[in-house]
Amino acid sequence: MICLQFWRAVPIERRPVYGLVLFLACLLMLSAVRNGYADRPVPLKIVAIGTSLTARGGWQPALETELAACLQKPVKVESVAKSGETSLWALTQIDRVVAEQPDIILIELYANDATLHRFVSLAQSRENIGDILDQLRQRLPQARIIVMAMNPFSGLRGLIRPFVDSYVSAHEAEAQKRGLEFVDHRPNWERLTPDDLATAIPDGVHPLPDIAAKIIAPELVKRIAGNNCGE
Repeated sequence: MICLQFWRAVPIERRPVYGLVLFLACLLMLSAVRNGYADRPVPLKIVAIGTSLTARGGWQPALETELAACLQKPVKVESVAKSGETSLWALTQIDRVVAEQPDIILIELYANDATLHRFVSLAQSRENIGDILDQLRQRLPQARIIVMAMNPFSGLRGLIRPFVDSYVSAHEAEAQKRGLEFVDHRPNWERLTPDDLATAIPDGVHPLPDIAAKIIAPELVKRIAGNNCGE
């Protein structure tokens, strides 16, 4: 476009004289631009699909920063998540995830399935997560898929999820059945003292973002990068 603008600016009677010079100059300019793009590393693209534990989790920026420092390349984390939604909703979001063409997909979709008032049975939740995993594997065969268990629940938020551990186990089983990865963040949360845990998750379900970043991001960096930090 720039070369064309220069060409139009040259008087018609002088175009035969300046044509070759302009052509060579444009070639050099385009080569410099292409080399500049080539020098930029391609970011690692991560998409996290889930509930409010992702939508308002606040751990994504820390994951970007820490994983980028570890891998020495840019990392971009996008979220396909909505508060209060279940695995039934997630089934309608597969196209959004695929459109991002992620290298890694993080999934947490059991928390609202397990609430009594959502009426998503354990069998239905297991079928849904299996369907989600199958679709993602088929449409994004090169993507690394990691199913996650997040933080523990307490108070009323815990009481309305009396069988949440069974839902976690069902999602873990479906991941393992397909040879996919599973990361359980709950043990790291449970290392906190009861008072610190109550402070970190004041409403019994949603961790404070800064504390979530300290708990979740390092565990994901360790799982994603392994021993490759700084290499």
